[in-house]
Amino acid sequence: MATKKSIGVLFGILVISAWILGPTIQAGAETMKCRTSNTATKVESIPVGDEEGHVLMLAIYEGLAFFENGEIAKVRSHNALDQIPGKGSQAIVYNIYTFEDGSTIVGRSQRLMVPGQSGIASAKATGELIKGTGRFGGIKGTTSVTGKNFPAIKGEAGRATSDIIFTYTLPSK
Repeated sequence: MATKKSIGVLFGILVISAWILGPTIQAGAETMKCRTSNTATKVESIPVGDEEGHVLMLAIYEGLAFFENGEIAKVRSHNALDQIPGKGSQAIVYNIYTFEDGSTIVGRSQRLMVPGQSGIASAKATGELIKGTGRFGGIKGTTSVTGKNFPAIKGEAGRATSDIIFTYTLPSK
């Protein structure tokens, strides 16, 4: 009987603690949303040789990130891809966002891209914020990304757009 009462008391303490501390933990995290528009500026590929068109690629995309608060940052994306035509690709991506005041955010994500109709591939990624400078110094957090890769037009290596949600904390000042 005493054991049931002890478990009940412990459970009650946990519930009350979660109720009190939960909003405090969430209150410290902030979110920021943006849409990016990028063009591939450099692409190198190596055929794997196991099937037609299967390649390993390194690509750099450059463009702009348009944030909901009106800020615009330059974004440079470094991609390492394993791509199979008709099946999609997997990638490890490093994004560097550079804001007008010189502050930066560096994120790393893993992306899965699935081919779609008209040559437009949809992409989903999750990642982590690994570094920041200036007003983003000490940033920690995650990213959630949905995007599209469009077929290249004449003179381009590729184009992409993404919607990104940053969930992050900054150290106390």
